[in-house]
Amino acid sequence: MIERYTTKEMGRIWSDENRFATWLKVELAVTEVLCQDKIVPKEDLKVIKQKAKFSVKRILEIEEETHHDVIAFLTNLSENIGPEARFIHLGMTSSDLLDTSLALQCKESGSIILSKLHIFHKTLRNLAIKHKNTFQIGRSHGVHAEPITFGLKLALWSEEIKRHIERFSNALEDIQYGKISGAVGTYQHLDPSVEERACYNLGLKPASVSNQVVQRDHHANFLSSIALIGCTIEKIAIEIRHLQRTEVLEAEEFFAKGQKGSSAMPHKRNPIITERLTGFARLLRSNAMAAMENVALWHERDISHSSVERIIIPDSTNLMDYMLIKVNKLFKHLIIYPDNMLKNLNLTNGLIFSQEVLLSLVQKGITREDAYQLVQKNAMQVWEQNKDFKTLLKSDKDILNLLSVKEIDSLFDLNKVLVNINKVFERLELS
Repeated sequence: MIERYTTKEMGRIWSDENRFATWLKVELAVTEVLCQDKIVPKEDLKVIKQKAKFSVKRILEIEEETHHDVIAFLTNLSENIGPEARFIHLGMTSSDLLDTSLALQCKESGSIILSKLHIFHKTLRNLAIKHKNTFQIGRSHGVHAEPITFGLKLALWSEEIKRHIERFSNALEDIQYGKISGAVGTYQHLDPSVEERACYNLGLKPASVSNQVVQRDHHANFLSSIALIGCTIEKIAIEIRHLQRTEVLEAEEFFAKGQKGSSAMPHKRNPIITERLTGFARLLRSNAMAAMENVALWHERDISHSSVERIIIPDSTNLMDYMLIKVNKLFKHLIIYPDNMLKNLNLTNGLIFSQEVLLSLVQKGITREDAYQLVQKNAMQVWEQNKDFKTLLKSDKDILNLLSVKEIDSLFDLNKVLVNINKVFERLELS
């Protein structure tokens, strides 16, 4: 994580201070269960709780010598607790501590992401309702197709975010597994009930079976879900970037007072937020791929995943939090130009109603092929000679043999598009 893109909430969760605090929380949870089982004397547990303090600086000093962060942590605890520290980490292996603690950090960071997903979903829904009747040209292959509304575009995005809420909720549930099963997952030194009770007290579920680690498909699923959210944010960001192009200018990022767009060109208002979001989405996909590579470990475990996860999990959760803050703010302050949308919609002199004409001709009894040929003949004149489509149709004898002037006029009614868009909004409970 770099400070520039690190949120305060996520920065705290993945800080060294909180990492060691979470480790201590896990160690104490296990020690308390062992006390219940009369393995750890009550008076010793009391001392442990009173004296269990750590120093990040001291842990890092010890690690310089031991080259083992868990041992450094336990050594520092022992320095502060005294002889009673012999009951800390009893029967556990490093991964019991690390994986259970990581689950707690993922749970906390994931909950923050989920709450911001809900906020963004609400923002999009509210904007969709506001712009349900804001006409805009729909584009396929980047070329004008048929009329839509900006609200329909927003509704589509809101539904996609809704699906992400469901997917990520499942992934967040799936990451909340701890393990206290020992060096190779056999519970040789601690009964499975210790794991069950300790995990329960920590707000986690015990892994149904493990080796030295919680299996990494859980983590791959978690980061893949985050990466998918990033894909949607990128899709939205790219659309806004396209709409902000000078020759389009249907929507634009808010440009704050005092903001600068270019060091060389004072006139520039660049889509810097959406471009940044696009870049971050690439990182999230890369991190998800790395998480998938971490699934296959040697035998009961190696540590090839460990160094990778120290980077990709904090970075992915932090970036997603940052992205959701930025994209929600983007839409809260998005500048929308309905007049430009309408102007662009009319750029092709009525061609966007070609399918209306085609279908009307078919309904008059001619073949689709013949109808297509009649419409396309006139449409190509519009493209090549910049003529008005409706005017051409009204002067085409073959067309007039099938459609009256009044019928032709009725085919160019923009409001027709709203009839079924309203039905879509009803289906989405957007009102």
